[in-house]
Amino acid sequence: MLDKPKSGPRLDLQQHLADLEAAGLLIRIDRPIDKDRELIPLVRWQFVGGLPESERRAFLFTNVTDGKGRRYEMPVVVGALASSPDIYALGMGRKVEEIGDAWMAAIANPIAPMLTNDAPCHDVVVTGDALKTEGLKALPVPVSTPGFDAAPYLTATLCVTKDPDSGVRNMGTYRVALKAADRAVVRMVAREATGAGGYLHWLKYRERKEKMPIAVVVGAAPVVMFTGPQKLAVDVDELAIAGGAVGRPIRMARCRTIDLDVPADSEIVVEGLIDPDVLEPEAPFGESNGYVALEAYNMPMEITAITHRRNAVFAQIISQVTPSESSVIKKVAYEPLFLAHLKTQMGVKGIRRVFMHERLTNLRPVIFLQFADGAARTEVWRGLHGAATLQSNCGKIVIAVSEDIDLESMDAVLWSLAYRTNPVDDMHIMPSRGGVQGAQYSGNKTDSGLLVDATRKRPMPPLALPTKPYMEHARALWEELGLPPLNVQAPWHGYTLGDWTERWEIFARRTAAGDWETTGRETLAQQRKGLLPEAPARFAQQED
Repeated sequence: MLDKPKSGPRLDLQQHLADLEAAGLLIRIDRPIDKDRELIPLVRWQFVGGLPESERRAFLFTNVTDGKGRRYEMPVVVGALASSPDIYALGMGRKVEEIGDAWMAAIANPIAPMLTNDAPCHDVVVTGDALKTEGLKALPVPVSTPGFDAAPYLTATLCVTKDPDSGVRNMGTYRVALKAADRAVVRMVAREATGAGGYLHWLKYRERKEKMPIAVVVGAAPVVMFTGPQKLAVDVDELAIAGGAVGRPIRMARCRTIDLDVPADSEIVVEGLIDPDVLEPEAPFGESNGYVALEAYNMPMEITAITHRRNAVFAQIISQVTPSESSVIKKVAYEPLFLAHLKTQMGVKGIRRVFMHERLTNLRPVIFLQFADGAARTEVWRGLHGAATLQSNCGKIVIAVSEDIDLESMDAVLWSLAYRTNPVDDMHIMPSRGGVQGAQYSGNKTDSGLLVDATRKRPMPPLALPTKPYMEHARALWEELGLPPLNVQAPWHGYTLGDWTERWEIFARRTAAGDWETTGRETLAQQRKGLLPEAPARFAQQED
């Protein structure tokens, strides 16, 4: 685990990259890399290649080309926000275990941003003919899912919009498809189901029959970027929450061609207008639900200016199929949020941990809850309902297990489902849920949920693996013999689950010491007649 940085959260992405490199968390790639066919697949291997989270890194590409052989002066960084919890923690200036509390404190103590005229994001301003001929084409935007995507996409975005009535700003992380040097399409309708973010602003501008200003920020400081996926109230300014996390105001600058403010220390800002009376086909594009989002109408953006730092770095996140960088961003913040909701707001007794399943499932639909042994079934069911209803797109399937189950081991969870549930009693189907992202592929407009109590309801026999001392000794022998490296996953040793007596413990100790015949002599004296082998009577231990 990394130590907490002394300087606190960095408010400059390039300073953050220097911190990552100093900590051994960034890999530089200086050979030519094709952004359209090679760049994202290369980084993707650290998510699908079986590497543990601790070995994932940020990648900085300094020699970027495209499918036509063009070479870009601007480097590209991928994975610098949250390839791993350690990278996220460095961006927050906190230890991983402190992140949940840090966000709760920031939400409770926001600090409003401040305007400045000193804006590195305005070192270079591209407008007019240069915008129409080069514009977005001058940016080294990678293709995220080569073989399926219809365009390069901006993914590490903060899309800034403003409520035309209240003036309250919103920052959302939306995908942005490149269409021409001075045109893009923004996907904001994903917010329709929850009624939040830029989509509500778009509706208001549509009623007014006015174009909506929008600024797409690429490459803000990590602590600012992390606010985009946070689920905050509609009227909360995400930049004030970022200020609360930092402990001082975030510096803001007025855009050059539209009436919006953006983080002054950002790498790149794309300014523009969205006509709410016009929609344009967008996608296919790989999505985080594990499927390719198919072509649909979304919001075209007329680019009015592109501004950037003099020596800007283009930032991209690995999204699409989980695990990914975007899922780590959510996971690190969401799990403590859900645990605090259940433990503090709802007062659920016995709740120990919340785990959001990540691989392929997009983190939010499948949630595991861990309860202390002996937790009341009423508390288990309160926890299940609480996790399923905190956010409309989270908790389609919620499974509660006991404290001995490792939530990160799907095999262990399935073992609990197989032997600790009676479906007619322990499963509850919730009708009329809103659909999770990707529900359109099932053909249904509405969805339902499944709650499962897979906790241990009564004492059970031990897990039938050698107990911990024997397995630890055998592992030392394994390593001494130079056998292949182990990838240890829980459970890896046996343990008791309540149904175990001192008599049987004595039998086990004797057997391990080679004295099993002593046990045989004792059981000989307890033989009975008339029992069928297929239905043996349970031995009743005699009291002394």
